Amino acid sequence: MVVSREYIDIPVGERAMRTFVAAPRTPGPHPGVVFYTDIFQLTESSLRWAVRLAGYGFLVAAPEIYHRIEPAGTVLEFDDEGKRRGQADAEATSTADFDEDVRAALDHLEERTSALGAAGHCTGGHLALRAAFDRRVRATACWYPTGLHDGALGADPDAGSLARVGEIEGALHLIWGTRDPHTPEPGRATVRAGLDAAGTRYTWSEYDAEHAFGRDVGERYDPEATDAAFAETVALFRRRM
Repeated sequence: MVVSREYIDIPVGERAMRTFVAAPRTPGPHPGVVFYTDIFQLTESSLRWAVRLAGYGFLVAAPEIYHRIEPAGTVLEFDDEGKRRGQADAEATSTADFDEDVRAALDHLEERTSALGAAGHCTGGHLALRAAFDRRVRATACWYPTGLHDGALGADPDAGSLARVGEIEGALHLIWGTRDPHTPEPGRATVRAGLDAAGTRYTWSEYDAEHAFGRDVGERYDPEATDAAFAETVALFRRRM
């Protein structure tokens, strides 16, 4: 399916949250997915992922997660300096600010789409899970989300996300690499135990892969695992949205 690409500004209070939007060129409305990237913001790799998902019939909106800190259009490099800067930006953003941004993105998508979903990678996977707390979100796909097992998100040492998973009413799918040092096996067990204790409906996939295996640049990229996880994501959204 051929898609359009554009950048828009979504208002968050008096701020403008620059957002990449990819959407089918066919008549809508289409189901909408808010997609949260890793700490490097709207890299070409993340944009390709958003465009690929849009090609399956979804309007995909990917906000700049550091719009409160970085100038609009800032993209961080996949190097030590980019990692340092991205982590510093994350640590300067509170969970409350992230949640305000999530609500603004969902409010905007609700006006343009037929149903709402969320997806995210890495830190963005954690943000996608928090988007799932909103009852409007019918399905969420979290790719190797960081900080769920220990609560770490941005400026908050414990965002309390795992304690709130009982609020999730939509479908939830979590995707992991078994060689991910950010959420090793004990951390994944903590996440699963929290979901089970809350009675959250979820599905779970693990791949023999590293953290960020779906980023199509660098040595950690695993095309086979990425394609399988992507197929699961599309199936989830088509089934629930």
